[in-house]
Amino acid sequence: RPDRDPTQPVYVISVAASILSVHPRTLRIYEVEGLVCPARTPTNIRLYSENDIRRILWIRHLTRERGGNLAGIRILFELEERLGARILEALYAEGTGDAEAIRPSDGSHPSAPIDRSTADRRPADPVDHPSAGPNPADAVAHVGEPI
Repeated sequence: RPDRDPTQPVYVISVAASILSVHPRTLRIYEVEGLVCPARTPTNIRLYSENDIRRILWIRHLTRERGGNLAGIRILFELEERLGARILEALYAEGTGDAEAIRPSDGSHPSAPIDRSTADRRPADPVDHPSAGPNPADAVAHVGEPI
């Protein structure tokens, strides 16, 4: 929705897990592996933003559809960050046969770097590219509204 800030952490772990159809433990594993870094409340409760949800959709896509493991996905995210290349878009285009999926964008990407130095441990603002893999609009929020 245009009126929502995709960087605003709003989903507690149970709601995020429900949106993604995964167990909350899966989200904790992704955090331990350094793939996602949810915000924390003063009482240490994890809060996920829509950008975090998009990033996790990418992780799920890469593990389920492309056969990657978490260590490999972390390396892909790091390479994409270092090289500035659209590795994930290329993988998606290759998997779907969609050459149009590989095109430059001005924003960051679901594999944007995670800044672990900030106090609330927020990731950089990844921007979903319309043809860059799993569509976050396919996931439905706990109230039945599309993300």
